[in-house]
Amino acid sequence: MTITLWIGRFAALAVLSMAATAAQARDANRLADMVLTANSRFENVAAATAEGYAPIPCASGITGGAMGIHYVNPTYLKDDAIDVAKPEAVMYEPMADGTLKLVAVEYITSKGPASLGGQLFNFNSAPNRYGLGPFYELHVWAWKQNPTGTFADMNPNVSCDAMKGM
Repeated sequence: MTITLWIGRFAALAVLSMAATAAQARDANRLADMVLTANSRFENVAAATAEGYAPIPCASGITGGAMGIHYVNPTYLKDDAIDVAKPEAVMYEPMADGTLKLVAVEYITSKGPASLGGQLFNFNSAPNRYGLGPFYELHVWAWKQNPTGTFADMNPNVSCDAMKGM
C-alpha cells in the first residue's frame, strides 16, 4: 500500500472523528438546553424546598472540584422514573455571602442502563458514599460551565470552600 493511500485513509478517519465529536457536542448542548429550560425554576432554592427537595452535605472531589450541595427529592429517587423536569437532585454551589447558586441537576435511577436525550448515565456500584444500592446517574452542568464535560461528575469550577466557616 502506498504512503499516499495511507495518508488519504488517515485523513478520512480524522474527518469522520471530527464529525462524530461535533455531533456529540451538539447533542450535549441540546440536552443541556432542555434541562436548563425545564428546571430554571430551581435558580431560587426555595422552589426546590417547596417541591420536596432536602439538602445533603456539599460534595467535593479528592482531586479538586466539587458537585456542590445536592438537594434531593426522595419521592423522585424512589420512583426510578427519568423525567427531564423532575431531576432527583438539584445541585447548588455555596457562595461566600451565604447564598446558593444553581449549577447543575442530577438524574438517578436504579434501572439501567439508562439514558436521557441520547446521553448514557454512569453506573455506580454499591457500597457507595450515598448509602444507596447500585444506581445509574447523570449530572448535567447546565448553569455552570464544566471544563471536564457537560455530564462529568465533578466540576473543577465548583467549590465547597464557602461551607468551611459554617
